[in-house]
Amino acid sequence: MNFNLFETAKKNRIVVAHRGTCGGNIPCNTLASYGIALKQGADMIEVDVEMSADGKLFVFHPGMEPWHLFHRDRISRMKSEDIAHLRFVNTDCAATQFGINTFDEVLEAFKDKCYINVDKFWGHPKEISEAIRRHKMEDQILVKSTLSDKVLHVLEEVAPNLPFMAIVRDTHDAHESLMQRSIHYIGAEVLFKSEDCEVASPAFIEKMHKDGKLVWVNSIIYDYRDQLSAGHSDDTALTESEEIGWGWLADRGFDFIQTDWPIMLINFLKSTGRYYR
Repeated sequence: MNFNLFETAKKNRIVVAHRGTCGGNIPCNTLASYGIALKQGADMIEVDVEMSADGKLFVFHPGMEPWHLFHRDRISRMKSEDIAHLRFVNTDCAATQFGINTFDEVLEAFKDKCYINVDKFWGHPKEISEAIRRHKMEDQILVKSTLSDKVLHVLEEVAPNLPFMAIVRDTHDAHESLMQRSIHYIGAEVLFKSEDCEVASPAFIEKMHKDGKLVWVNSIIYDYRDQLSAGHSDDTALTESEEIGWGWLADRGFDFIQTDWPIMLINFLKSTGRYYR
């Protein structure tokens, strides 16, 4: 399978499954949740990466140990042999059969199958980049980060060829300078609280496309008090109006939509003629 985000974006809107598809007894960030997301038609899976005290990479959202594992200690302070004994809990807070996968396990399981967004990349960029190269999966991977001089210098040093998106809120003043850096800058993940923010405007998206860049938007909600896309969210789509929730995002021209409900988003986009370009 050939992987090229720009060519894929020309064919269809890229649907990203946030931490896979979870629910019931299937926890997020597991091989099972990612496999289900692909069965539902997701184009890309989003994975969170953390490092153990002895330097091994695991797929887990940092800081969520008390809620996802009922475990007080941070994975970053544990040895890999102890992490191997941990188990996720389900939506009823009962233990599941699912352990924490290593980053290598996830990469190998989904090699040649889908695009992978590696979130939390900025925590351990050197080690994550080495793992991606070891599996020869550079063309499948997308990494994102908020911007700082440190982040950009590290990218230029350890991952100049990995597709990179800048995470920006409301405005994107660094666009022109990023195109001059020795990084594989492919676009931006935009966060906005209101529809009139620069990064939510048709003019901004048109300029990004004109410059050969892609734009990512989130319909997911971490905290309803901190909206990522001005209320055009999964919650709105599922409880009020799919048109207001997902239709608005599609009509604006965003190339990626990250969701917790991939099969429903895809069905909506296809049924309304918005999935294929």
